[in-house]
Amino acid sequence: MNLDSQRFLGEILVRRGALTDVVLAEALAKAQERDVPLKELLLAANTVEEEVLVKALADEMGMAFARDIAVGAVPEELIAQVPISFARQHRVVPVSEKAGRVQVAVADPMDPYALDDLRALLGRRVEPIAVPAMAIDDAINRIYDRRDEAALSEAKENSDSEELLDIIDMTDEAPVIRWVNNLFFTSIRERASDIHIEPTDDKVVVRYRIDGKLVPWKEAHRGFLPSIVARVKIEAGLNIAEKRLPQDGRITKKIAGKVVDVRVSTIPTAKGERVTMRLLDKENVMLDLTDLGFAKRQLDSLKTLVHRPNGIVLVTGPTGSGKTTTLYACLNMINEPDVNILTAEDPVEYELPGIGQLHVQPKIGLTFASALRSFLRQDPDVIMVGEIRDQETAEIAVHASLTGHLVLSTLHTNDAPGAVTRLVEMGVERYNITTSVMAVLAQRLVRRLCPHCRVPYKPNTDHFLELGLEMERIEETLADLRRAAASTVLGKDNAGVAKTSAEGELLFYQPSDNGCERCSHKGYRGRIGIYELMMLDDEVRKVILDPAADSKAIQRAARRNGMRVLREDGARQVIAGITSIEEVLAATQAGEM
Repeated sequence: MNLDSQRFLGEILVRRGALTDVVLAEALAKAQERDVPLKELLLAANTVEEEVLVKALADEMGMAFARDIAVGAVPEELIAQVPISFARQHRVVPVSEKAGRVQVAVADPMDPYALDDLRALLGRRVEPIAVPAMAIDDAINRIYDRRDEAALSEAKENSDSEELLDIIDMTDEAPVIRWVNNLFFTSIRERASDIHIEPTDDKVVVRYRIDGKLVPWKEAHRGFLPSIVARVKIEAGLNIAEKRLPQDGRITKKIAGKVVDVRVSTIPTAKGERVTMRLLDKENVMLDLTDLGFAKRQLDSLKTLVHRPNGIVLVTGPTGSGKTTTLYACLNMINEPDVNILTAEDPVEYELPGIGQLHVQPKIGLTFASALRSFLRQDPDVIMVGEIRDQETAEIAVHASLTGHLVLSTLHTNDAPGAVTRLVEMGVERYNITTSVMAVLAQRLVRRLCPHCRVPYKPNTDHFLELGLEMERIEETLADLRRAAASTVLGKDNAGVAKTSAEGELLFYQPSDNGCERCSHKGYRGRIGIYELMMLDDEVRKVILDPAADSKAIQRAARRNGMRVLREDGARQVIAGITSIEEVLAATQAGEM
């Protein structure tokens, strides 16, 4: 890293008012310590917005600036002269031509080499326009995707599948390759967690899962299914000739500057092979408990629990409720050189430095139970078990906790009290549960309202009833929830919490009708957790030891001692302005109250 060039960049930003001298000095020290470019560090830490940074550099260099690119106005003949690999590598897009001069959008006004290469490629003078990198990436995806759609549509729908497979060559210029690559680029831009490629009778449908919701995205001709699937299989290292059996693979890609782990699953269906890809953004995974939306009291209790030397902490909820993220955040908090941490997972979602992670493989006899048995001979301090599925695993986990180990694991139950009854049903003795389990955390994920366009409104009695709040003690309940809402912790993104207190007018929030650019006009952006933390205190343990006690009896005892059920905690997030009533109701069931 050239320190002089980094300092020159910083001085420009200070001169243009984007940074202060103090912030620059701190940033330069961090950049030198971590050996990363100053620009990357400033953007990653949200010290400077990309638009502000690029405009400051453009103004300094006397270069025009634009926030975005009018994709529809870009001439096709210009795009045909610039390979997509070149455009992505240099982050440049030709946007217009006039009087033998080509206007070019560039992401880095200080990079002369991209312009030199483009001049040589086009054989004409170029006039640079500074544009934020995200806008350029978006334009590249849209422009080249438009060309690919046109190229693919020219093929005959009834073309032989073997002919179509010939499209898959080793160049980045093949239309199908670009089409598949575009899926990855747009999925990152839209913050999708999954890509679904699904064949129907006459077409191939692509759907993204964004903030937990499946969204139809694009379509292709049915005849191109073999080539699309083959391309994905090639990247995932799968057998392209095997179309009768399900296959699983993995792709690691760098997309728009981010390292993304892609889990690929293919299955044969009556309409053809279906592909599902789970995207794991290693840079955006939330490994800090303060980013997960806990109220301060919940957060403090959880921090105390994970620093205990022994016992069991369980996290419950359906698939996709964020259980693994919560457990990773707990491990990250206690991950120190003097702590031996081992995990058994199915599969290993994220690789955590300094932690021994094992991928269970039941087909070869490597189950959660057998992994746990082996762990106990490895002198661990902390053990994480991906899921307790049977009596054997549960018994070993109990034994491990009673012999001086902290055990973290998950169960598939609807609420926290249900975890106790599930263990009993598995055959675990009640006295073993009360002596080993310290707490159970149930959770769900709800979509977050966009803080830039959410709309406030004054709630009425019907809204309180929908949230399951008891009207007989509504004032006391609301005062407690408002205090909890005001204490909601969101780490770096705490700006999303509405200013609230136990006094003043009570306001709820809902998505605006048309949203805004920051939320892609959806009204929601991202997801956050709602929680039900049941501490096993003396009263709860006493109820659990009663053979006649069911989950409702356990829940009543826990609530007497201050536990908020899921829907009540959802009300806390509604009061905090983080989510809407509709999201809370969708994530919780009436039977859970």
